[in-house]
Amino acid sequence: MITTTNLVIIAVTVLVSLMCFKDRTLFYKLSLNPYDIVHRKQWYRIVTHGFVHGDTMHLLINMLVLWSFGTNIELRLQYLAAEGYIGNAAVNYSVLYLGALIFASIPDVYKYKDNVYYNSIGASGAVSAVVFASIFFDPWSNIYFMAILPVPSIIFGGLYIWYSQYMDRRGGGNINHRAHIWGAVFGLFFPVIMEPGLIYHFIHSLVRLPF
Repeated sequence: MITTTNLVIIAVTVLVSLMCFKDRTLFYKLSLNPYDIVHRKQWYRIVTHGFVHGDTMHLLINMLVLWSFGTNIELRLQYLAAEGYIGNAAVNYSVLYLGALIFASIPDVYKYKDNVYYNSIGASGAVSAVVFASIFFDPWSNIYFMAILPVPSIIFGGLYIWYSQYMDRRGGGNINHRAHIWGAVFGLFFPVIMEPGLIYHFIHSLVRLPF
């Protein structure tokens, strides 16, 4: 089966990001600016900011992770759709990705709604959702930290949330750790929202220890 939806998202993200590298006016027009969202009703920014990246490395990392985990999730959704458990796989994957962009943005929109200078960009919130949806379906599969050290995904997920919370409280830097956290939460719960019966699959997978 072909995972076309994920590839389309990656292609559009790469295209828009490359355009924004050359056009700073477009860059700021598409970014997440809570002041403009709330006071100027530019609601589109809640979605468009996820297709904009700060530099090539930022874009490359997000797209590589999305390609790896997104392909896995879309294949799983296609299987569930074929078996009649859920509706159209492409629609569900799109809701997962775009819904995570919106959900992960809400805390920043609320917190910085009166700060005209605050801007945020990047697909990290949605990518986190895809990663944690993958953890939901297979909590004991290995995620290779730094592409070398194998870590069970459920443990990696816990460490990831802890680290993101720590860095968010610490502040500073240009990484939106808050979006990572809320994106992860959305991704972990989305399968159950999509099909409540999947919670039994998660519990069964979780208690089936890998040793």
